[in-house]
Amino acid sequence: MGDDQAIRFGVIGCGGFGLFALQHFVQVPGVELVGMAGTHRDAAKRAAARYNIPDIEDVEALVARDDIDLVYISTPPFLYHPQAMLALEASKHVICEKPLVLTVEQADAMIALAKARNVLIVANLMQRYNPLIDAVNRLIESKPLGEVLHGYFENYAADEHLPAEHWFWDRAKSGGIFIEHGVHFFDLFEGWLGPGRVVAAQQAVRPGTDLQEQVQCTVRYDRDVLVNMYHGFHQPSRMDRQKFRLLFERGEVTLYEWVPTRLRIHAVADEAQTRTLCELFPGARLDVTQLYQGQERRCRARQENLEVWQRLELTAGHETVKYDRYGQLLRAMMRDQVAWIRDSDHQRKVTEHNGRASLVMAAEANRLASGCP
Repeated sequence: MGDDQAIRFGVIGCGGFGLFALQHFVQVPGVELVGMAGTHRDAAKRAAARYNIPDIEDVEALVARDDIDLVYISTPPFLYHPQAMLALEASKHVICEKPLVLTVEQADAMIALAKARNVLIVANLMQRYNPLIDAVNRLIESKPLGEVLHGYFENYAADEHLPAEHWFWDRAKSGGIFIEHGVHFFDLFEGWLGPGRVVAAQQAVRPGTDLQEQVQCTVRYDRDVLVNMYHGFHQPSRMDRQKFRLLFERGEVTLYEWVPTRLRIHAVADEAQTRTLCELFPGARLDVTQLYQGQERRCRARQENLEVWQRLELTAGHETVKYDRYGQLLRAMMRDQVAWIRDSDHQRKVTEHNGRASLVMAAEANRLASGCP
């Protein structure tokens, strides 16, 4: 496909998030929205009017159109597999909202068909495009704080707009919290620490109901780093909050919000390590909270001698608005996939591997949490 030829896409499903994503996908140069299917909700009708889409079609009609190259699926997860298979059979590229699908077997079938048709199938794991995530990855690799020892993610999420009848609570439709939501974070930590294995998981239901509202798990990564992840959907919207933390040998890094925009580093360091931190996070605020002199610079940890010149706090990203960053990530994801459509030698940041690997981990967490052998 030539660089000057527009990538024409159709969307299946266009609720609140689908509309938010469309607002950013259509801003990517060379991408054109031409069709909509699979929903007749008011939000979809308003979106169709905004983008001058004359009809909201049946899914079968949309994927059969010759003027559509790519299909974006933003329906509830239990519909991803049948809808994606229809689109792939028609040799359309497919981007699904996360998760890629509900089961690993379904994922393998979709990936196999995509390869046979020479088209892409990816989940919208847009966290990989976050520049703050990239900077933390460089921090891990360059080791100014030493090795990573432990991590956690705490997600105190709102359920204010998720009534009991919402498909989110129906695990047959959503897959449950680990699959519907947790895949983002399984994928993100794999990007930082390499492949991992879920070694323990638990779940809790809301008293008096069968609604799974809390889950947690422990993942052991190849670096022998243990990471604890908690997701609970029980907060009012104004108290929705998230926190990542990575513990290193000489300090810790904390990131805030589920699309991280802000970062805080608390550490001890010498001058060279402090300079590296400032280079990794240009524009960050550096506060030295304690200076060490002479013998004070010598300390020990993990049975090793250390020399530290100062204790510091480094903060970054307070000027960043979450939804501005969110839109930036969606546009970056679409640009990356479109680049591959135009040239299959392009190395994408997110591929079918990400969707499958994160689903494998989520499915294992589900199995352990449910007590299955």
